[in-house]
Amino acid sequence: MVDPIARFAEAMARAAQDAPFDPIAMSLATSTSDGRPSCRIVLVHEVNERGVVFHTNYGGRKATEIEANPWAAICAYWPWTDEQVRIEGSIARVSSAESDGYFAVRPRGSQIGAWASLQSQPLESRDALIARVREFEAKFEGGDVPRPDTWGGYRLSPLRIEFWKAGEFRLHDREVYERVGEGWTTHRLYP
Repeated sequence: MVDPIARFAEAMARAAQDAPFDPIAMSLATSTSDGRPSCRIVLVHEVNERGVVFHTNYGGRKATEIEANPWAAICAYWPWTDEQVRIEGSIARVSSAESDGYFAVRPRGSQIGAWASLQSQPLESRDALIARVREFEAKFEGGDVPRPDTWGGYRLSPLRIEFWKAGEFRLHDREVYERVGEGWTTHRLYP
């Protein structure tokens, strides 16, 4: 049987060829402990046999929702390849070492931004944000920027993955993989 996580990685690779938009940008849906949903775009930085990884501020709304309700869904849609992939599963923080490794290869401006942003908190003005950026640029001038404890990765561990391929006359091809123990079952869905 085809490994659906490897199949997802292959779909991302196809989408990356001549992509008019960022192919790693995907919708992430989370919900509060009482089931109130929210959705936003995240950048997926890693896909492997353990799942799908993105990074964020641990104090923001998405992290607060993940900590309260550790289930989430990702939807990737690449209209230029006529493909969509939906992934549902449990979600948890990656290790500090994994977060440190990714943070170290980010552009310096993004590293500084991770320190400057109080993600999802009220901001009095754009000038206040720029002042915080300048404060942390000065603090780390001439040296490496360490990862703040308030920033790191999450991994969505898939339990269900659906592949959707556009078809003529809306006769789309839909195939679902569902986790069963260490393996997967698969079936097709009507469009």
